[in-house]
Amino acid sequence: MPSGRCCPRGRVTAIIAKMSVVEKLSPFDQDSGELNVIIETPRGCRNKYSYDEKRGVFKLSSVLPAGVVFPFDFGFIPRTIGDDGDPLDVLVLMDEPVFSGCFVAARLLGVIEARQTEDGKTERNDRLIAVSAKAATHRDVKTLTDLNATLLDEIEHFFMSYNAQKGKKFKPIGRFGPKRAKRLVHRGERKRKRK
Repeated sequence: MPSGRCCPRGRVTAIIAKMSVVEKLSPFDQDSGELNVIIETPRGCRNKYSYDEKRGVFKLSSVLPAGVVFPFDFGFIPRTIGDDGDPLDVLVLMDEPVFSGCFVAARLLGVIEARQTEDGKTERNDRLIAVSAKAATHRDVKTLTDLNATLLDEIEHFFMSYNAQKGKKFKPIGRFGPKRAKRLVHRGERKRKRK
C-alpha cells in the first residue's frame, strides 16, 4: 500500500457502497434547513418498529397493549445519538400517517425534555416534536406553544404510559421551543461523530 493512504482505494469504495441511504442523510437538509426524519412507527399503529442499523432494515421491536397506539408518526433523526445510546427520537405531526422507512422533511417545534429510569439507572430521553414540512393542518404551527396544552399533556401521558408498560419510568422535566431542540440535535450529531 502506498504511503499516506489509510486503506486501499477499492476498500474505501466498498465501505461507501455499503452505507445505507439512512446513514448518508445528515440531520438537517443543507439547502432548506429542514429536519430530516425517518419514520419508524406510523400514527395509529400498535406495532413499534425500529431501524436495525446493522442489517439496514426495519424490524418489529414490540407490540403495544390493545387499545394503545402511537398518537403521531414516530421516528428518528439520522446520524445522531441521544443520551440513551439510540438515534434521537422525534414525534412528527402530519395530516395522514406514512409508512415505516418513509423520509419526512420536518420543522422542529420544540422538545419535551425528560428523564427515563430503568433498573435504578436514570438517563435523559428527550422527545423532539416536529411538524411535517408538507403538513396542511399544522402549517402555521412554529413552536410547542402554538399547540393546544391538552395535546401536549396527552403526548406526555402517552410516553409515560408507553414506558411504564416496559417497566420504565418516564418523567417530563420541561417543554422548550425550537432553538433548544435544534441545539439538542446538533449535540446528538456531534456525539455520533465521536462514536
